[in-house]
Amino acid sequence: MLSQFRTYNLAVQFHGACRAAKMPGYLKTQLLRASSSVALNLAEGSGKSSARDQQRFYFIAMGSLRECQAALDLSPTRELQLVALADHLGASLYKLCRARSKNSG
Repeated sequence: MLSQFRTYNLAVQFHGACRAAKMPGYLKTQLLRASSSVALNLAEGSGKSSARDQQRFYFIAMGSLRECQAALDLSPTRELQLVALADHLGASLYKLCRARSKNSG
């Protein structure tokens, strides 16, 4: 089931790219924790039966992605491909959150 969840697959790809990033250890540790949280919350949310429960986990995933983006901003080295991938994942998460907002209202 998760293999067909495009946003989840994108989050897994993003986490893999984060693992290869070159940045100071304190930022890299935070980036890895937050990027894994994106994928884990998407997975957990996809298993919930109500749109409201799904939405809660998807918004948590969005918050973790924003944390990743802040870590990338703070890094002295610019990982342009990683920033672009984060932006793509953010757009996908945004659409997912909006779709769930319409269904939970």
